[in-house]
Amino acid sequence: METPPLRYYAHGKLLLSGEYAVLDGALAWAVPTKYGQWLEIFPDSPGMIVWQALDNEEIPWFEATIKLSDLTVIQYNDYGFATRLAEILQAVRKQNPNFLKSNRGIKAVTRLEFPQDWGLGSSSTLISLIAQWAEVDAYKLLADTFGGSGYDVACAQSGTPILFNLEQGNPVWEAVSHLPPFKEHVCFVYLGKKQNSREGIARYRKLDIDYPKLASEITLCTITMQAAQRLDTLQQSMEWHENLISSALELEKVKDRLFSDFKGSVKSLGAWGGDFVMAVSPLTTAEVMAYFEAKGYHTLLTWDELVLDGNCISPNPS
Repeated sequence: METPPLRYYAHGKLLLSGEYAVLDGALAWAVPTKYGQWLEIFPDSPGMIVWQALDNEEIPWFEATIKLSDLTVIQYNDYGFATRLAEILQAVRKQNPNFLKSNRGIKAVTRLEFPQDWGLGSSSTLISLIAQWAEVDAYKLLADTFGGSGYDVACAQSGTPILFNLEQGNPVWEAVSHLPPFKEHVCFVYLGKKQNSREGIARYRKLDIDYPKLASEITLCTITMQAAQRLDTLQQSMEWHENLISSALELEKVKDRLFSDFKGSVKSLGAWGGDFVMAVSPLTTAEVMAYFEAKGYHTLLTWDELVLDGNCISPNPS
């Protein structure tokens, strides 16, 4: 009888508040998404890891062969990603010296449920998946490889929105049950350009910013946004957040740049300049979608379509 594969799952993420300042201790509001990534582990040829990554249409976009002995890549179709994958596996072995120490070969297959360019966490879900498989600390693995606050790793295994912050550099988060009572007025719009978070963080660190003051102000924004009971309260706190980050980064707000005539509020999510924005308006969902469609933005998702806000940790295998 054929042995079934080992299967692991991680949710994607969206950072609704706290971008950049979360690195300096600001409280952030983040949500896991209904789209994530799978990892399956099969037995294969001795001495090797055969790695295959599939996109959301089940099309292979990355393939490599890795030596089990020293976790170096010997064949690949993407040098940059192959190098990063090897670094992740080597970082795992530093945490868990017994990781893949036998000569039994494996085939690892990842399957994305969202397009790679959406920015929902193809990297953070990979870190979470490998950490689950290797039984190591996902936050330490993230710190040793991609870097970042760790909110995305927290989302990867949460079944509900979270409040997240760093305390003395350590990730602390809690699930939150309060959801916007007006979530039918919240829409997520993909801007068609994936942003590099590491580059955004590097730019942020080069600016002359009072980081503790910004973190304190963003924390207040997060508390107000997450607890908002009125639509106008959410909009006001979103706009306050946008003003603070715009001033700190010395960048134009996305609404001023692209959507100045929108009857509502628009907030950047994550690294500024791409990925998704959150649009909140008293208009109907149909009216909001018609507005963005007319502007040429055709990937629009409602809160219920994108956000995982129940108590399910992992979906049923598909």
